[in-house]
Amino acid sequence: MATEGVTGGAASGPRRFNHFRFHMPLAHLSPTFGSDRFGMQAEAFARFFGTPRFLIVQTLIVAVWIMVNGLDLTTFDPYPFILLNLAFSTQAAYAAPLILLAQTRQADRDKAHAEADAMHREDIAAASATWQTMMSEQNARIVELLEQNTELTALSRELAERIEKLTTEIHRTIVRA
Repeated sequence: MATEGVTGGAASGPRRFNHFRFHMPLAHLSPTFGSDRFGMQAEAFARFFGTPRFLIVQTLIVAVWIMVNGLDLTTFDPYPFILLNLAFSTQAAYAAPLILLAQTRQADRDKAHAEADAMHREDIAAASATWQTMMSEQNARIVELLEQNTELTALSRELAERIEKLTTEIHRTIVRA
């Protein structure tokens, strides 16, 4: 059984295990996409694209864009709004790979944590098997001690009976004399 992460003892109370000891080597994965700046920015963008705030802001920008250009307040993108279409295409061209990158990195993190969980379960199973073996050995030892106790009790009874017979015989011999 692994004693890594064990604290306490007989004097300080029950033993405690660090149940996350298999996740410690994966701490570098805790930042959203690892510690590289690009990964962290990609994660931030991927998370932002999936928020209601993004959808509301984008809807407002598109509505204002269409209103300004549709009412001929400006002519930088007249109907059929080709520049708006180009902006959406550019956004989609960058959003899709960033989202895929985010999903790939999340899948890698999930896999690493699943492996750590599997190692933890294996450690628990090994500890359980060790405890089970120890308990079986202790039970066998207790049975052996009980059998020895039974034999000693029977021997004590025999000796007590022999002492009683000898005492009775000595008493008879002394009384006759």
